[in-house]
Amino acid sequence: MSEFNNRMEAQRHILKTINKFPGWAEELYGLSRKAIERWVGSNHLDSSSPLVLSVNDASEALFFMANKSQEHITDEYAKVVRRIDSISYQIEIEIERMTRSPKKML
Repeated sequence: MSEFNNRMEAQRHILKTINKFPGWAEELYGLSRKAIERWVGSNHLDSSSPLVLSVNDASEALFFMANKSQEHITDEYAKVVRRIDSISYQIEIEIERMTRSPKKML
């Protein structure tokens, strides 16, 4: 159960971090591929920008965690957890950068 809670908490943290930026035309409502594509399109973001790439990386890592959460925690699972922490930090940095200079949006 704690793996599920960790995964959900990580997803909530990433969404809150992204959505705290005041310049979005539409918030990011989830980390599914379709939700990300909609958010990118609605906000006219470059799909190769560091933020969008980080969001896609987080989505893939969380998907991995969802599929492995029923199994015994392996080294690979632990690496993915650390990777999500790193991606989350990268997203925080990018959102802070955008907040300081919103005219240099993606």
